[in-house]
Amino acid sequence: MSYFNVRVYGLLINGEQQVLISDEQSGGRIFSKFPGGGLELGEGLIDALKREFIEECNAEIEVLEHFYTTDFYEKSSFNDSQILSIYYIVKALHPLQLNFKSEVFDFDEDSLQSFRWVDLAALKPEDVTFKTDQTVVELLTIKPTT
Repeated sequence: MSYFNVRVYGLLINGEQQVLISDEQSGGRIFSKFPGGGLELGEGLIDALKREFIEECNAEIEVLEHFYTTDFYEKSSFNDSQILSIYYIVKALHPLQLNFKSEVFDFDEDSLQSFRWVDLAALKPEDVTFKTDQTVVELLTIKPTT
């Protein structure tokens, strides 16, 4: 049986024109993506994104504007669902208290997730794993975010 898998992601861009990337290991795969995750039943998109940022980054965010919604077919890399991803420009309400890394997949012993800032000017589609995220990277290079 196939079904839709709704995902919501935040594009957090700091004052130095860098975007936050999450490196993760899950389901036997290793990947880089924007912070965010799956919508839970009964949850709105904005509430889901705020929850995901608290869970992943221990950070409260404000959602500023819609940036992109998947407009092509994408099958999940983890199951038989069809992925529908919605991206928002967000800002942190307080400075992030994360152990930022400079290397990809530089996990601490107690975590299979790490965070990096990547210069928007240097960001390339291959810096993220999934096709929808790669599309967003391409849009970030042509669509102003402020």
